Amino acid sequence: MSMSDGPIYYFDNNATTRVAPEVVEAMLPFLTEQWGNPSSAYSFGNEVGEAVDNARAQVAALINAEPREIIFTSCGTESDNAALSSALQTQPGKRHVITTAVEHSANIKYGQMLEKRGVEVTWIPVDRAGQLDVHEVHEAIREDTAMVSVMMANNESGVIFPIEEIVAICRIKGVPFHTDAVQTPGKIKLDVKALGVDHLSLSAHKLHAPKGIGCLYVRHGLPYQPYVLGGGQESGRRGGTENVANIVAFGKAAEMAVDSLGAEVERVRALRNRMEEGILETIPGVTRNGAKEPRLASTSNLSFADCEAEAILLLLNREGICASSGSACTTGSMAPSHVLIAMGLSPEHAMGAVRFSLSKYTTDAEVDYLLEKLPGIIEKLRGASPKTEQSAAEAVHS
Repeated sequence: MSMSDGPIYYFDNNATTRVAPEVVEAMLPFLTEQWGNPSSAYSFGNEVGEAVDNARAQVAALINAEPREIIFTSCGTESDNAALSSALQTQPGKRHVITTAVEHSANIKYGQMLEKRGVEVTWIPVDRAGQLDVHEVHEAIREDTAMVSVMMANNESGVIFPIEEIVAICRIKGVPFHTDAVQTPGKIKLDVKALGVDHLSLSAHKLHAPKGIGCLYVRHGLPYQPYVLGGGQESGRRGGTENVANIVAFGKAAEMAVDSLGAEVERVRALRNRMEEGILETIPGVTRNGAKEPRLASTSNLSFADCEAEAILLLLNREGICASSGSACTTGSMAPSHVLIAMGLSPEHAMGAVRFSLSKYTTDAEVDYLLEKLPGIIEKLRGASPKTEQSAAEAVHS
């Protein structure tokens, strides 16, 4: 069965989310009638500029920021890169940054690039539960530390980090702090004033808006060096003509994400728990990766003994089920997830990890379907003996 032959049962919302119908409706006028350039001097453009301003206020309200503190970017990756780049450029005497070993690749790859350019990077480790020790952050800060960047919640394990404690340490030490909060809108309350963060990254396609739009919060008064240079857009902080339709979509999705907090989060959490407990009870040799709490209500990362995630995902796909691996896939091969390896899992354990992530659109019927199909898939793969790549391939193609 291919995806085109039947319904899709979607459990990969940490990768991207369905665009909400209300969001599509909000953005359509800016793809049809209101297509002017918001930076233009005439009223046709000014009206579009007002829509951008409104969206900026909506996104700011999501995180309790001021609209002037929001810089629209192309995605969370750009926002993460921009925060680190600005911290180093505005503090030229400081050549040290601190981040974690389980960050999104946006931080990992940028940190590795910085190391090649002579910037020293301290990679804070995590324990088997995927959690870090804030005292290690405290001990790592030096006189030449330009920034501490710690994600708010991990995209693979769902583990939530103690951001407020880390921010308090950074405040005492006088070091700017950035958090990648991409996975959190609509799942936990975001309040930059209460948290005390200096920079915060978001990506709209994680909260039911289109891909290709994100933002970086920059606390007012903090020096900032633009990452993308060009025209005077975004008050001179990010060059390039504004992606108006997607910005408007981001604003509408942000407004809806605020409304999703509370009862809807608890519904998703209960659904996730029923799914996870059902898998653990009906399939032997399954372990949860990462702390049970504090964890995003939407996320479950499970390892299946004597199975490879790639084979599990292929057979799930045949049943119309979308999930993802805890591994980074490359053409023709798979490498263990850097997150799970940093958590102390063996490569074999990490290679058997599958992430199931839910959203407000996930239904009880979808969970029932997954719980119906998954046990047979694992049984089929474990029956492929001896445990080799060839036997797993035979199970997938049989």
